[in-house]
Amino acid sequence: MQNLLTDVPGLMVGHASDAAVGSGVTAILCDPPAVAAVDVRGGGPGTRETDLLDPSRTVQTVDAIVLSGGSAFGLDAASGVTAWLATHGRGFAVRDVRVPIVPSAILFDLLNGGDKNWGMEPPYRALGIQAADAAGHDFALGSVGAGMGATTARVKGGLGSASAFTSSGHRVSALVAVNAVGCPLLGSGPHFRAAPFEQDGEFGGLGLPASLPADGAAIHIKGVTPRTATTIAVVATDAVLTGAQARHFAVMAQDGLALSLFPIHTPLDGDCVFALATGRTPLAEPVGDLLTIGATAAAVLARAVARGVYEATALPYADAQPAWRDVFPAAAAG
Repeated sequence: MQNLLTDVPGLMVGHASDAAVGSGVTAILCDPPAVAAVDVRGGGPGTRETDLLDPSRTVQTVDAIVLSGGSAFGLDAASGVTAWLATHGRGFAVRDVRVPIVPSAILFDLLNGGDKNWGMEPPYRALGIQAADAAGHDFALGSVGAGMGATTARVKGGLGSASAFTSSGHRVSALVAVNAVGCPLLGSGPHFRAAPFEQDGEFGGLGLPASLPADGAAIHIKGVTPRTATTIAVVATDAVLTGAQARHFAVMAQDGLALSLFPIHTPLDGDCVFALATGRTPLAEPVGDLLTIGATAAAVLARAVARGVYEATALPYADAQPAWRDVFPAAAAG
């Protein structure tokens, strides 16, 4: 266990980042295809192929999930990953044709200081190909891939991941690009809202403050411009799940965002959580095991959010949002 999404067998992750643009793409490849579902909340989602993930639809598995910056432009990233998969013989078989199934979601990072003057050729399709080509079991966290240009209310967002075993023996993992309109911290201090769920000092080991800060319930947001936020994530398990069970898995996992960010699911966010089940370990007790897997996923996703912010670094622009370690150097130093 590396505390990464890829601790669930059958998954690989690749990033592609453009430092000049201040944005990037993360591709999650499934081999073999995985049962998938999605839970979309908030007022400003940007997605592709999510209708296909309804449990009543014909195709029950996906070849990849793509998370991207770039707002609507970033939806092109899935086209790049689709092309890459097709050239590698992957996809849903229709006679002698393969059609890769690649749902995706995007976040808004167009106002973070990078050069977005790409004219008629947004970079995201090419970044999608690069991300798929880079996919492996090890991958970086922080200001990379879909989390490169991410921001939050007080400190820079980023790409985070975490994993755990459940009491039923199943593996559960999460990957998230944290770009919330809300805040991952308690009040004005350095403590993470996800602190009760931290494992092995994975985001600094600060724990909770000795007493909750007086401004702990204050609403910190990064602005009220519509569609400038959105946190997008993937949770995964090695359990054998149906499409309907995977959907409930996604719904329960979404609580991890509420445990680590405040406020969340606002009219300014388009929060989206994909769920993947790679089908390696059966459920011994369908209802009880699914409950445990979903609850574990909420905690794992909360940890991944904090790790993404903790590992983030500021972009190299004069007006870039500072990272957590810049704002709280003493806490970062331990």
